[in-house]
Amino acid sequence: MRASFTLLASAAMMAGSVAATYYSQNGAILGGFPNPSGDQLRQIEDRADGTPSNAPPRPSLNESSVPIFQLINYNENFEVAFFASLINNITADLPGYKLEPARKKEILEILDTVLAQEQLHAIDAATVLNHFQKFQPQPCSYFFPTVNVIEAFAFADRFTSLVLGTLQDGAQGLALNGDAGPIRDVSSVIGQEGQQSGFYRIILKKKPSEKPFLTTSVGPFLYSWVTRWVVPNSCPFSLEQIPLPIFPVLQTHVGAGIGYGLEVEAKNQVITFYATLSQQYTGDLWVTYLSGLLLPISKKAQNVRWEGAKVTVDAEFPFEEYLMYGLTVAALTTKEGFGSAGEVVAATLAAPGLIQVDDEVASFDDLKFL
Repeated sequence: MRASFTLLASAAMMAGSVAATYYSQNGAILGGFPNPSGDQLRQIEDRADGTPSNAPPRPSLNESSVPIFQLINYNENFEVAFFASLINNITADLPGYKLEPARKKEILEILDTVLAQEQLHAIDAATVLNHFQKFQPQPCSYFFPTVNVIEAFAFADRFTSLVLGTLQDGAQGLALNGDAGPIRDVSSVIGQEGQQSGFYRIILKKKPSEKPFLTTSVGPFLYSWVTRWVVPNSCPFSLEQIPLPIFPVLQTHVGAGIGYGLEVEAKNQVITFYATLSQQYTGDLWVTYLSGLLLPISKKAQNVRWEGAKVTVDAEFPFEEYLMYGLTVAALTTKEGFGSAGEVVAATLAAPGLIQVDDEVASFDDLKFL
């Protein structure tokens, strides 16, 4: 199956129309991904500066652990598409992606390594699924809401933070299912993704480490978020083959930044959220926040407005009490009082909404060395 991917060249798609779209399909940059030959795999490993584990296959895998690897594979396919598209755009000097020659060479070298590493993450998850003869999702076609290099790195920072939180959920799920073996593998990927995140944050003039304990999340929220960027009906499989719910995405902003969440100042404030549901809900609503490793924080939805099945609500963002730096994941829920992030899923109507709070710092390019 040939991988395909799409990069949105105009934010117009977010409003329901497309002004221009950049396409590319499975060129040499992907090296035969997602099904490389032996020689192609070695070339990917060389570019990635390493190989997957050579430990023998695991003797068994709990059926409940299968969706964990399916989601990892599904997400890594998305990440491969994104970084391949970004590399193509920078290489081609597209408007918004043209860099000074020396910096261009440096960034492309780094991104090529990241791309190859993401390919190996996807191949590693696919290898587990194929070994146990389980459904293995092939790449879909995608679009991305970025029109320049800085937006692209902001988008990468946001989805990497969400992935880091979701891999926590995956590791815990494997432990609960008695699959201790793969936890080391997942933990290794968590560390690698964290290194990526620090690099993106430096480019964005943010502190490389956003908080002491990164925000946790849950599998269905990542599945819902990635699916948002899939071109409808482009997957060579039914999305129902990955047995996770797909929620309407909870929007946090109208205008700039709509594609990947809302950046807010480090202070208490009221945030407006909206989502389009399958039908109206007549009960009380809450906005429930996941921040760091804190228990879920729920705030009663205020000023609830319905237009058909579209709901708009206001909710307090209690930054000061909980020091909600970095990524916060929001969900529109039908109750409060959750004892864990996992409990939020059953009461969720829409998610995730992504909120980011950061202290900007001087970039290293701005430092003067004596």
